[in-house]
Amino acid sequence: MDIVVYPDSVLKEIAEPVENIDSEIQGIIDRMADLMYSNSGIGLAANQVGIPKRIIIFDINYRENQRDLNVLINPVILSAEDKIVYEEGCLSVPYFNGKINRKKNIKVQGLNRDGNLIDIDAEDLTAICIQHEIDHLDGVLILDHVSALKRNMYKKKIKNLIKKDKNG
Repeated sequence: MDIVVYPDSVLKEIAEPVENIDSEIQGIIDRMADLMYSNSGIGLAANQVGIPKRIIIFDINYRENQRDLNVLINPVILSAEDKIVYEEGCLSVPYFNGKINRKKNIKVQGLNRDGNLIDIDAEDLTAICIQHEIDHLDGVLILDHVSALKRNMYKKKIKNLIKKDKNG
């Protein structure tokens, strides 16, 4: 399992709901967690590993050596309020950071990895992370939240990197 990077088309796909939380789904979650932690990420959506299923994981505290993996399957934002602007990066959009407008406080509902319905009231970085990962499930990247100029500059940079890589 590897992190899929822009411009891979799976990142623009709308993920399908998970119908059955079986051993295959549990294995995907475990491999996603290993990948997220090994890449110093705080969140990961299944699309980012090439699996268009509605699964997100996040752990904003891992940097403090306290692993607290959160899993949300088929997440839905029930409410969102107040605004916050945060400089975000993304494992699937390397070499890019952008100031993104998000909601400061959200309430999200989904299934945990045991299939139990849970509600999470999140604020600040946790709310930002959840919104970022749910965007992935809907085929939305942080590039879609920035100006056309900044997006086009990034696209040009990636094209040049790909071209340079092909030419050795």
